[in-house]
Amino acid sequence: MGYEVVGLVTANGKNGAQPGLPIVGKAGDLAPLIDKYQVDEVIIALPEATHQEILMLISECERGKVTIKVFPDVFQYMAGQVSIGDLGGLPLLTVRDVALRGWRRVAKRLLDVVGAACALVLLSPLLMLMSLLVKLDSRGPAFYAQERMGLDGRPFMILKFRSMRTDAEANGPGWTVENDPRTTRLGRLIRRINVDELPQFVNVLIGDMSLVGPRPERPIWVNQYRRSIPRYMDRHWEKGGITGWAQVNGLRGDTSISERIKYDLWYIENWSLLLDVKIIIRTVFNVFKSPNAY
Repeated sequence: MGYEVVGLVTANGKNGAQPGLPIVGKAGDLAPLIDKYQVDEVIIALPEATHQEILMLISECERGKVTIKVFPDVFQYMAGQVSIGDLGGLPLLTVRDVALRGWRRVAKRLLDVVGAACALVLLSPLLMLMSLLVKLDSRGPAFYAQERMGLDGRPFMILKFRSMRTDAEANGPGWTVENDPRTTRLGRLIRRINVDELPQFVNVLIGDMSLVGPRPERPIWVNQYRRSIPRYMDRHWEKGGITGWAQVNGLRGDTSISERIKYDLWYIENWSLLLDVKIIIRTVFNVFKSPNAY
């Protein structure tokens, strides 16, 4: 494209080099580096940087009188179906929108009801068998109800087959880990093959959840993440799902929360009925291919 790359500038002047591209200094020395190498253009490629950090870098570049270009966080800005409108003659740039409106919401609900009803009928023998096995395996109820946060931040009780001891949270809530000592013998098996989540088809049928959507989290974790992850609460524009775009792309269990949010927001802003069907098919294939895949 006609560029002759002088070199890279990193935060500490050490890490982040690409093959064939030298590191010429650190971010704090941008102004003298621009003069030293007679730079014409600076591209700031730090999509995860804060606004304050970007403004400081731009200030350094302005001292050198160069063209400045900024590479944005493409998930934050481009996933929003950017469009231009106006308000009283003033141009407005829409960078966020919700695809699931009007008839689309009705179509999604119809898919949920039909899908959940068929699943409950077809899986009823397995559900009855699992209920009996959970009761025989350990003392306590067959089902476990846990508070989660759903559409518009409203709480609801999610249903699961009980896979842990009844005193698992005697010392407060905590993340489940691999080989969690709180799980029962049967619980380790049903969690590995995701059978513990089958009762959530009841949540879908009554309208608390959807077949596909962002995975609903517990209020205690939501209150923690909303303070540290930008746009975290936007994922509650839609109902939580049994499976989702993040899950079929490998982001489930002990994976990056911030990465999951990016996939959840992309799903919300680019929803289509075909996308839901695609995610459901991928989930089914992933379950048979590898129980832990989605």
